[in-house]
Formats: sequence, C-alpha cells, structure tokens
Amino acid sequence: MHDMDHRLLSALRDCGTDPRVATAARALSWSGEHGALWIAAGLLGAAADRERRGAWLRGTALTAAAHLASMAVKRVVRRPRPAHRGGAEPLVRTAGRHSFPSSHATSAAAATVAYGALRPVGARLVPPVAAAMCVSRMVVGVHYPSDVAAGAALGALTARVGAAWMNGSRADA
Repeated sequence: MHDMDHRLLSALRDCGTDPRVATAARALSWSGEHGALWIAAGLLGAAADRERRGAWLRGTALTAAAHLASMAVKRVVRRPRPAHRGGAEPLVRTAGRHSFPSSHATSAAAATVAYGALRPVGARLVPPVAAAMCVSRMVVGVHYPSDVAAGAALGALTARVGAAWMNGSRADA
C-alpha cells in the first residue's frame, strides 16, 4: 500500500507541472480550506430553497461536523504530509502538518452526500466539483491517495449517519 500511495501521488503531482492544472488545483485547494466552499454552498442552498431551508442548514452542519471530525482524527493519527522528492515543493501552503485524513476530501464527500439528497441539482453539480477537489490535494502535493480515500469515506459516512436528522424536521422557518 505504501508504494502504491507514493507512486500515485508522484503521478498526480506531476500533473501539477502544467500551469493550467496547477492554477485549477490551487483554486480548488484554496476554496476548500476549512470546508469553506461546501459551507458556502449549503448556506446558498438554504437561502435559495425556502421549502427545505432547515434541511440545508442541517446538511451544512453535517458537512462542518465531518470536517471537524477529520481534524480530530488528524490529531490522533499524526501522519506527516508527503515528503517531496526531487525538489518538488507543494503548490499550496497548508493549515497544518498532518495529512491523514484529508479534511478537504472529508468535507467534499459530506457535502456530496448531504446536498445531493436535497435537490437534483446538488446531485449533479456537487460530485464532479468534490472529486476535482479531492484530486487537487494530490496534484498540489499535500496528501497521499490513502489520505483522500479515508477522508472521503469519513465524510460520506458522517453525512449518511446524519441523513435522518438532516431530513427529519420540516419545521423550517
């Protein structure tokens, strides 16, 4: 697993040598810091969809909770970020030193599950952006593939476990 993680990371990191790919990966990484893109999307959904405002807000809370859970796991696991061979420095700065799990992937997967359940547009638009964000973390060189996979699993599980709560109350005001 260790060798595969390093080989996949190296191949994806090499994609970041294309300036267009690097720019897109940096933008996705920046927008995903602390789950910002996904929290903003949930708040926008709540503002636009009065009928399901409460569910959107609870979905946003689930997304934020998933992000916080990933940060807690990082503090326990304490896996260092990838070492950069051949002088290839990361394309972005990170908020922390620990890599496992990817908090970007966690919040992206949580948003995919939560928002996708609320409106068909969420089910169509969120997954490709979330997938691109997950890949961007490897392209910029700050996560191993296993970090991203674990983060995505944690986020999806968190949103799935909270789905009944998210959809349970329709007393939206």
